[in-house]
Amino acid sequence: MKNNKAAVFLVIDAVGVSTLEYLLSKYDKKVKMPNMVALGLAEIVDPAYKGFFTGKYAGKSYCAAVKQVSATADSLIGHREMMGVVDHRTYDLFNDGFPRAYLEKIEKAAGRKTFFNRMAGGVEAIELNAARHEKTGELIVYASKCDPLIQIAMNEDIIPVRQQHAIADAAFKIGMEMGLPITRCIARSYVRRNGEIVRTSNRHDAVLPIGQKTLVDILNENDVWTVAVGKTSDLVNTHYNDKIKLTGKAFIDPSLKLKFAHPKGKDTNPFTIQGTLNAINAKKAVYRPKGTFIFTNLVDTDSLYGHTRDVAGAVKAVEEIDRTLPLITDRMDKGDLLIITADHGMEHREDYGYHNNEPLPFLAYRKGFDKKIGGLKVNRTPGLTDMGNLVAQFFGVEKEYRRIIKK
Repeated sequence: MKNNKAAVFLVIDAVGVSTLEYLLSKYDKKVKMPNMVALGLAEIVDPAYKGFFTGKYAGKSYCAAVKQVSATADSLIGHREMMGVVDHRTYDLFNDGFPRAYLEKIEKAAGRKTFFNRMAGGVEAIELNAARHEKTGELIVYASKCDPLIQIAMNEDIIPVRQQHAIADAAFKIGMEMGLPITRCIARSYVRRNGEIVRTSNRHDAVLPIGQKTLVDILNENDVWTVAVGKTSDLVNTHYNDKIKLTGKAFIDPSLKLKFAHPKGKDTNPFTIQGTLNAINAKKAVYRPKGTFIFTNLVDTDSLYGHTRDVAGAVKAVEEIDRTLPLITDRMDKGDLLIITADHGMEHREDYGYHNNEPLPFLAYRKGFDKKIGGLKVNRTPGLTDMGNLVAQFFGVEKEYRRIIKK
């Protein structure tokens, strides 16, 4: 069977260019990211940091730092801009928690009481309140330090995942009806593993309606098979032909030797890499004449290491992503497109890691081409939409894509 072409779009969460430079400045070893360095990663940082990397640029890919044009630094906003949606609105944080009237309506819809209702980091909120939640079944409600959203943390052994998702959907709907300026309601699923609290990839984001077509919709209309891996389908919440969210180690192929970089095994990136590889393998086995688009988010550098300001953990997580890149590129066919970027940066302050609006990496590579990205054009649309435009060109839908950006 003839090979079906694919575009693989990897988002390394919260590792913007300024964030990467900060991590390099605080890390006391050479950073081992030879595969991304070969794609041009060291070319887009300040020259003072170039020597912190091992390896060198191979010259066969496109590399640049790109600033988003949307107003807010947020995973939802960043991912949507990549798919052609620019949002100039700004959103405020809920420093004092949420109105009591809002929580009462959530309690009535969920049939459970809420408690905590403060601004807190995700891990902090769960660790402070897990015992009470697990004893009473009450919902841990907290406001994000970075994003205009409500989060509800729940143990999967106390409240089943499907019910958690329904609670988040109801809470978001109520917030919209009350006119609260929130962009999302997140069901923060967690479990206990050997006494440790571990947030799982069963989280669910109930999010703002997009309000327009996206690149994903255009690809669907043109018979390109679309695959969301990880949380991308929660952020750009439109139709995908396939959604992959792996959560069990039994689904990781041991021959791939994927590593859990966290000392207590709290990572989810290995599941996401496996899901991405599954999607690439499937495009070789199943007839998809117009090709496959694979949209992947690697979240650990945000949720696990970014907000906790764990420099060594963040570097090791990116090094592990880099180590697995050959697993992806080896499975790609000649002419396939790979894009690597981030959705926002992370500013490490004394108390917490905060989302930051900063230049983001834009690495693009077409396998088997000596010329950079095989004749595709860049700098044709603003900000992160230019990454989506590269994908649109690859699949022959650039006119339709540029039309939604003009709107």
